[in-house]
Amino acid sequence: MTLQIAVLASGTGSNVSAILDASEEGRLDARVRIILSNKSDAPVLEKARKRDIPVWSRSHRDFVSREEFDKAMLTVIRNAGADTVVLAGYTLLLSSMFIQAFPGRILNIHPSLLPSFPGVRGGGDALAYGARITGVTVHFVDEVMDNGPVIIQAAAPINSSDTLENLMPRIHSLEYRIYPQALQWLAQDRLRISGRRVTLLPDKRPHASSASQGQSLLGPWLVSPSLETF
Repeated sequence: MTLQIAVLASGTGSNVSAILDASEEGRLDARVRIILSNKSDAPVLEKARKRDIPVWSRSHRDFVSREEFDKAMLTVIRNAGADTVVLAGYTLLLSSMFIQAFPGRILNIHPSLLPSFPGVRGGGDALAYGARITGVTVHFVDEVMDNGPVIIQAAAPINSSDTLENLMPRIHSLEYRIYPQALQWLAQDRLRISGRRVTLLPDKRPHASSASQGQSLLGPWLVSPSLETF
């Protein structure tokens, strides 16, 4: 099934570029229908325009409430024909009404190994804490910030000499691999949620490579479940 994606983003949109690249190269069965932002000057909007992707940008402060803002986004998303919502550096919490409109169809990526270091500064918080391992998490979105069931995680070491400036590119490189992979599993209808556990079903296509039941190494990084395509 081809995912029809609406992206919510507030910043540069580097993960959006990775998703679009994977789609255009045939590695991800998805089409980005529209990109929405709560910031009119977000660089992701210009990236979208260069690829002829429709955009919508409004400040939530222009609405009487956050729920009214989310209602406006829902209308735009439905009119665009999207069935899946991808958060890519989106800085606002979604209302319960919005989340309930897309059950099991809203994904987020977070720059830490959740449940450790939730919030907008996950990588920096891990570094400041003195953690020796950090990473990236792709998860389903529920009504609590950075809380939904985990789909895939990738871990990377924090070196004693690391600064935020050299740590975050390492984190971003993991994001660009595991976010498209999680979306491809969703497109293949292979993800099942039971409580907090997400199960990845086997790929039944002929000659398909299957993820191992354990973990895989991507360079010096640990990834679980194993990457198949990305």
